[in-house]
Amino acid sequence: MVLGDVIRSFPTPWTDTPGALEFDGKYLWNTDGVNVYQIDPVTGAMLRSFALPNQTGGIMFDGKDLYIVRTAIATISQVDPVSGAIKRSFGVPVGTLCIVFDGKSLWASNDVTRLIYQINPLTGAIIRSFGDPTTQARGLTFDGKYLWWIGAGTDRCYQIDPVTGAVLISFAVPTIYTWGLTFDGKNFYMTDPTADLIYYISRT
Repeated sequence: MVLGDVIRSFPTPWTDTPGALEFDGKYLWNTDGVNVYQIDPVTGAMLRSFALPNQTGGIMFDGKDLYIVRTAIATISQVDPVSGAIKRSFGVPVGTLCIVFDGKSLWASNDVTRLIYQINPLTGAIIRSFGDPTTQARGLTFDGKYLWWIGAGTDRCYQIDPVTGAVLISFAVPTIYTWGLTFDGKNFYMTDPTADLIYYISRT
């Protein structure tokens, strides 16, 4: 396998619009604009779900809780992954869509400003920002060292230096409609809302 090869895929019968993805160390989490789903990453089975108001966008896990973008009200909510209860929320710039946690900071893409923001997850304060490599983010993840980005209307995934914002490499993805993106410590998962699939993509 080389970078970008499809290892396997599975369908998403629980929704016809699989969107953002996150891996919590054991399970995948998927949002579709209304609901949040917990998924077995091996079998592809949907284990449980809960709904959040105000349209869900990006999702991330900080080791304990989920953080979910509620795009209609420009808010990120900290959510208990067991109960689905909202613990707290904080405002973000209008247009914020994709988010990821690097172990210390929250990173967020923005479709209006076309910037990637580094955000303090405790206060919601913006630390700094830099320009994104495409017109609109549709997937954002972190591999322990680098950010990875998928943009709307492009058939490539980009590796980004989080210090400089520079694009280092890119690789082809299965479809230009790829939306969600997450890293499981070894490889990537990506969603395809047109084919209702989740792909498992080689990192090496």
